[in-house]
Amino acid sequence: MQLTNYTDYSFRTLIALGTVAPDKVTIAEISSAYDISLNHLLKVVQRLSALGYVETLRGKAGGVRLACDPALLRLGDVVRNLEPEIGLVGCLRAADAPCAIAPVCRLKGILADATDGFLRDLDRYTLADLLVPKPRLQRLLKLGNAPA
Repeated sequence: MQLTNYTDYSFRTLIALGTVAPDKVTIAEISSAYDISLNHLLKVVQRLSALGYVETLRGKAGGVRLACDPALLRLGDVVRNLEPEIGLVGCLRAADAPCAIAPVCRLKGILADATDGFLRDLDRYTLADLLVPKPRLQRLLKLGNAPA
């Protein structure tokens, strides 16, 4: 299984915001911290905002901040909301052409179970689990009031 860069960047953004929560940072600061394209992050933040994970603030003192409790944000839910077609093979993705052996194929069920297991495992963790050790993350990302 492979997650898209979009989901990877989303997780990175959530981690960055979690390290400074409840404060805000700019998308440019997150872009610089991770060396990720600002244009890519603008799209990521827009989607995270639409999902209610982050809040965007406009204006001179604007920025982005976490809009939810990190302890309630399950990683499996993030993946489900961001990955449109998580199927490992074509027959698990709605848009792909049907397979000739679909009526008797056992592989589809096995891979569907594996995908479900992957998401169940991710559901055991929250954003809060990714924020440890918070001071070191702040230092490495150079965000917020990072301790020296």
